[in-house]
Amino acid sequence: MRRRTARWRPARMWRGSSPVRARAAAVAALLLCATAALPAGPALAAGTPGPYAFAPDARLVSGGASTADAGALTPGATYRSSLPGAGETHYRIDLDDTSDAYVSVTAVPAAGSMIHAGDGIKVSVRDAQGHSCSQDTETFGVVRSPRPIAAWGMREISADRPRCETAGAYDVIVERVTTAESVPDAWDLELFAATEPPLKQAGETSAPETWDSASPDPLTGDGERRKGGAGFASAVPVGEGVWNSDIQPGRTLFYKVPLDWGRQLHATAELGAADGGDGYAVGALNLALYNPVRGFVDDASANYDGSEKTAELDPLPPVAYENRYAGPDRLGAMRFAGSYYLVAHLSAAVAERYGDGPFELTLRVQESGAAQAGPGYAGESEPGDVFQLSAGDREAAAADEAGNGAGGIENAALTVLAVSGIGAGTLVLVVLGVWAVVARRRVGAL
Repeated sequence: MRRRTARWRPARMWRGSSPVRARAAAVAALLLCATAALPAGPALAAGTPGPYAFAPDARLVSGGASTADAGALTPGATYRSSLPGAGETHYRIDLDDTSDAYVSVTAVPAAGSMIHAGDGIKVSVRDAQGHSCSQDTETFGVVRSPRPIAAWGMREISADRPRCETAGAYDVIVERVTTAESVPDAWDLELFAATEPPLKQAGETSAPETWDSASPDPLTGDGERRKGGAGFASAVPVGEGVWNSDIQPGRTLFYKVPLDWGRQLHATAELGAADGGDGYAVGALNLALYNPVRGFVDDASANYDGSEKTAELDPLPPVAYENRYAGPDRLGAMRFAGSYYLVAHLSAAVAERYGDGPFELTLRVQESGAAQAGPGYAGESEPGDVFQLSAGDREAAAADEAGNGAGGIENAALTVLAVSGIGAGTLVLVVLGVWAVVARRRVGAL
């Protein structure tokens, strides 16, 4: 893959371009300069991107060793933290007595970390009396390659859990899942907290008994180029269609698919044939699906022997509020409308047998079923747009990547800040300083 070096040319920047694009280009260049002199996380080889792009608006929070010093979380916000190799890490979230609440925790091992099949994270939620509200564990499994994985905790207002219905402080506990062979290194964390309001009118309290579980005929064709993002916050929108990208061993690509109530998602990921090399890489390609609050739904993996291979998600039910009453977790996670995340990872082990690539990745995304009206919420969620889709969401998913415009430049500049690990206060100062410089240059050009 060729790497281009960006150069800032103020004298030419304003000619033949819109003010928005000019400001975005200036922000990108100045932030690249600013971040170059600031301390970052663990050092990577020159030109090597980090394994995950944290949300540019993520707030720094420190987890506590107990509830006494737990870090505070607020619904609707995203946080950056870290997880030690052993022991519990506690966070506190204050909740009302009407809304369901969700906290997703994305764990990011450093590039080159030693990963075993049993390694992973566990997220638990407990009320003020220590009663369990939920628990979720996710491990790396057969794909023993350092990559972002996420688990989620929840507080549901339900007749099945009367202990967790009171207003007050709840304890979110994150801990490593380890084996005797695990390496106790620290992992970076991204936490996302959201609340879901109650319904205006009570509906069904059981999951749909029947739904179409047949896989449709796969889409054919060469598709369009659509490079994936490097994190949940930078996930690239895709709709129904065939989407191509390059992927290198050890990298993870994030896409988001707008999915309305009543709609059903089908997705596969294909890894193209290698030009040379030999051998067998177990769990080389992984395709995972996460729901709008970044809760794990399901995943599929494929081994690789140099020929084209496909990882296909098992059939999933149409999006329905009542899915939350289903027994299997993968069905219960299809409980909201909103943007679902397809996350593709190519194992670092592929490079040992087939080189550094890049390799051709093809996503085939299909939707079926008629869109339906929502369940009728009696309030607003936090954040406000997490369980709904706008016309803009659908247009972005269908638009060609080349038409993303200046927004892509601005997002790229912010991603530089996110990956560099700058604190929240420094981020504000840098952004304000950048816009001040841009404004002065713009005035001087008039």
